[in-house]
Amino acid sequence: MSVKAMMATILQDQMTLRGVNSLSPSDYEQIVELLIEQLRELEPSLAPVAMTVFNQSVADPSY
Repeated sequence: MSVKAMMATILQDQMTLRGVNSLSPSDYEQIVELLIEQLRELEPSLAPVAMTVFNQSVADPSY
């Protein structure tokens, strides 16, 4: 099973727990695909933020 398929299954399970039963398995796959695409687009701008937080936590462990 691919990571995308596992993510779609987890998403479907979570949505079902919240009462959403109207989406098809392909809907969940499309949502996961869009989420991955959006994360890839955000990744370059998130990397400097993550590095800053990491550096601060190393410099000040109570951070």
